[in-house]
Amino acid sequence: MSRWPSAKPKRVLAALLRIGWSVKRESGGSHRVLSRNAWPDFVFAFHDREEIGPRMLARIAKRTGLSPGDL
Repeated sequence: MSRWPSAKPKRVLAALLRIGWSVKRESGGSHRVLSRNAWPDFVFAFHDREEIGPRMLARIAKRTGLSPGDL
């Protein structure tokens, strides 16, 4: 069983902003480039109507420092 639940992109983005990420650039669509000191930029490219599964959340966490408690 995964520690990560499925979540909507809006909730994940809000959690990333709470832990110190900020939107550096935003396209007209679903792509947002997030930045945070001492971390490489991260491209967040999910539509709001999608659901992000546990495996993808684990991958996002590895690159951003997100934890299940942050959601």
